[in-house]
Amino acid sequence: MQKRLVIAIDGPSGSGKSSTSREVARRLGLGYLDTGAMYRAVAVAFLDSGVSRDDTAGIIAATRGANIELSLDPDQRWVRVNGREVTDEIREPRTSAQVSAVATIPECRADLVARQRALMDADPRGVVAEGRDITTVVYPDAGLRLLLTASPEARLRRRRGDLGAGVSDADLRDQVLRRDRDDSTLVEFSTPAEGVTLLDTSEMTFEQVVDRIVSLAQEVRA
Repeated sequence: MQKRLVIAIDGPSGSGKSSTSREVARRLGLGYLDTGAMYRAVAVAFLDSGVSRDDTAGIIAATRGANIELSLDPDQRWVRVNGREVTDEIREPRTSAQVSAVATIPECRADLVARQRALMDADPRGVVAEGRDITTVVYPDAGLRLLLTASPEARLRRRRGDLGAGVSDADLRDQVLRRDRDDSTLVEFSTPAEGVTLLDTSEMTFEQVVDRIVSLAQEVRA
């Protein structure tokens, strides 16, 4: 039986970390944790309760009170908030516009970090987890830690491919660049911490990125 492995992957929006992490988890037989989905789930929770994005105390209360359930199966993705299915809703522009209101509040981050660590520890297979602060805050003792980066042009192009033509250029830039700017006020995800491998994916294909990470993981497991 192979030893348990945790892979922590950080990076800016559009760096390819979500799709890459899912495929790496599939190939290695690990769980997959999209930590961004938890922040999006809280955004749904505070919108459901009628809390304004300017009401910091209300958002903190909504975060701490939210019952968040999410799948760690890379092939069966689902998210529930307070018993309600929100898998598709967390990706809607209405929700996306509110995510930074959660992510930039230290008390909310602390609450969700504790939940993320607990989820990762509970999976006996090991987990590939991706987000902003996985390598430095959530799981700094992961067996493999990576920072994926890409040029702004590459990131915008990839996110356009994910979202399709229905999203305006302004909304696209808001989702990718503004969120990065907001989140960077609390989290450093543009420069790798000590022991974190930097992987610039700007000129790499999806398969090349996945193959590289799988190879690094196999070296760790050897």
